[in-house]
Amino acid sequence: MMLFRNTDGYIALLAVIIVGAAAMAISVTLLMAGTDAQRSTLITQQSIQVRQLAHGCAEEALQLIHDNTSYTGTGTLTFGAGNCSYTVSSTGASTRTVTTTGTVSTVVRKVTAYVTINASNISVSSWQET
Repeated sequence: MMLFRNTDGYIALLAVIIVGAAAMAISVTLLMAGTDAQRSTLITQQSIQVRQLAHGCAEEALQLIHDNTSYTGTGTLTFGAGNCSYTVSSTGASTRTVTTTGTVSTVVRKVTAYVTINASNISVSSWQET
């Protein structure tokens, strides 16, 4: 009496394992790409927010200089998800340097503005994001 073994099931099982492994590799790759894209979008959004915070602090400092042309000092503002700080320093009788730093989470942006004070107004001679 001879016994025959049927090996068709092993081939089908092996095919399912290979196809499953390939599908899992594709799924993991897509998930990683999605996670990276989401992280990149968050950092871009925070970068825009922190830029606006730094500009807002610079505008606050310019308003203080406008209100009091001899103003020098520091200050901090907090808005929603972040904060910013500014420093106004005198670089001469009629010039000021405004340095601001905005922060949201781990994203930081800085702005430096050079201001000239005239008898009737103030003017920004340079505005640089650093």
